[in-house]
Amino acid sequence: MTTPTPADPVVPGAVNLRDVGGLPAEGAVTRHGVLYRSGNLARLDASGTRALGELGLRRIIDLRADDEVRYEPSRIDGIDVVTQRVPLFLGSVESFFRDDIGLDEMYRRLVEDSSAGVVEVVRGILADQPVLVHCTVGKDRTGVTVALTLAAAGVDTEAVVGDYARTEGLLPEQRNRRIVELLRAMHPGAVHLEDLATRSPAPVMRALLDEVKARYGSVADYLRAHGLADDALTELRRVLLRRI
Repeated sequence: MTTPTPADPVVPGAVNLRDVGGLPAEGAVTRHGVLYRSGNLARLDASGTRALGELGLRRIIDLRADDEVRYEPSRIDGIDVVTQRVPLFLGSVESFFRDDIGLDEMYRRLVEDSSAGVVEVVRGILADQPVLVHCTVGKDRTGVTVALTLAAAGVDTEAVVGDYARTEGLLPEQRNRRIVELLRAMHPGAVHLEDLATRSPAPVMRALLDEVKARYGSVADYLRAHGLADDALTELRRVLLRRI
């Protein structure tokens, strides 16, 4: 497994929680303590909730669908924070396993079918900081949305790809075995099951960013095409980046 960096906050019960600070951009780096990403917050114990509260979060953006939230509600009682719901997938998570699509197709659908939601997330990031963006695992919905946000702010492409790829090494092996066994019993013939459940390959994110750039000109232009104003993109760079 990937070793957490010193910048990764320790929040007992949280999976794949990290600060995206320290990523290089041209003449700048991303600020620490501004944008966090993670999997769900349903397994925090009292010490985990307390540690999460100590991050000083002002907003949590939850990308999960209603049924996911009902099944695994976040344990954030006592934290004074705005919770913003932005369900990103059109249809259920289960449908991706049932249809046996690959990560590349899943991400393509997310970018095109949930563009309004992606823009809403960026606006939420601009509304309050520090801010945490999360879904169930923090791999796909969170991975794509955070990658697009970072790329639009001007973070180096390979740094964006590397941040996405870290997830695979941060997911607990016991969790992966349990989830794969459960899903394999439900979808015995699925080809893409392990990729969908446990992997974050760098080439997949690199290809997605290349595709967005080829179609729109840049990731910033993708956000512009779906309603984000120029001044918001300027503010995104100001909020996320520190000049060096």
